[in-house]
Amino acid sequence: MSNHLINLADLDSDAIRELLHLTDRFVEVSQRPIPKVPALRGRTIAMVFFEDSTRTRMSFDLAAKRLSADVIDFPTHTSSLSKGESLQDTAETIGALGVDALVIRHSSGGLPGEIAEAVGETISIINAGDGLNAHPTQGLLDAYTLCQHFHGAAGIEASLSGIHVGIVGDVKHSRVARSDLAVYRSLGAKVTVVAPPELQPTDLDNWPVDITDDLDEVLPTLDVVGLLRIQKERMGETVVKSIDDYIERYGVTESRANRMNDNLVILHPGPVNRGIEIADTVLDKRANVLINQQVTNGVAVRMAVLFRLLGSGIEID
Repeated sequence: MSNHLINLADLDSDAIRELLHLTDRFVEVSQRPIPKVPALRGRTIAMVFFEDSTRTRMSFDLAAKRLSADVIDFPTHTSSLSKGESLQDTAETIGALGVDALVIRHSSGGLPGEIAEAVGETISIINAGDGLNAHPTQGLLDAYTLCQHFHGAAGIEASLSGIHVGIVGDVKHSRVARSDLAVYRSLGAKVTVVAPPELQPTDLDNWPVDITDDLDEVLPTLDVVGLLRIQKERMGETVVKSIDDYIERYGVTESRANRMNDNLVILHPGPVNRGIEIADTVLDKRANVLINQQVTNGVAVRMAVLFRLLGSGIEID
């Protein structure tokens, strides 16, 4: 693993397992009465978010602080970027100030990777979501949540072998789907993409998975339903012909939930469009909905990523 985390597709299975096993350690830290360790004391991490975020931004902030790092909230709208400075130059300036890592979210796919290539080893770049391209820490936390659910923890040999995951919904506009696919396949899971034709990815040849537009047909074989949000902000014009039709065919309604296998679990990266991707009654009352566990595990996963990039040679107390 390099000095950066840009895309899970760049990591081999050993690197992914290392991060998930490290997450086990930070889950334990997070359960302590005082969930804080001095592992990154003296390190500084800048949060640079050009898109709105609740879960990712807050959990990165909390992860850094639980590692005792200093955190800078970079004001994207009042910085020299508004004067025309390039983001690459801004990143190099932040590094020259002594900042150790930059956590960046941007609407332009590939931009964090370009910045990482430009700055080299001077500052760590962590991709917190770039356009439709990737969301690596979301992929890691989704995989960790499944390892935790099915095996109790990730362990040294984290595996999802024998698990059939259905990625359901707006796959075309989802960076989460791309990162989930990379990590699930790396850990041995079978993956089926379930989406209406208009929301299936256009680069299907690059998706080594089964693809269907019929959720009910594949549902009896699934161990996991990974729901995706309808991303209206990335569609331009509305692509879904009828929300009611979408709900009927792809939403986890009460009736569809009643037909699911007893051991099936449901994931969603959030935010949830209640009543569209999943019914209120299912979201609020079903024990097999692991959304809150995903959010909780997100802190430990991001602690693991920050520690792996910035904590070389340091013990976790």
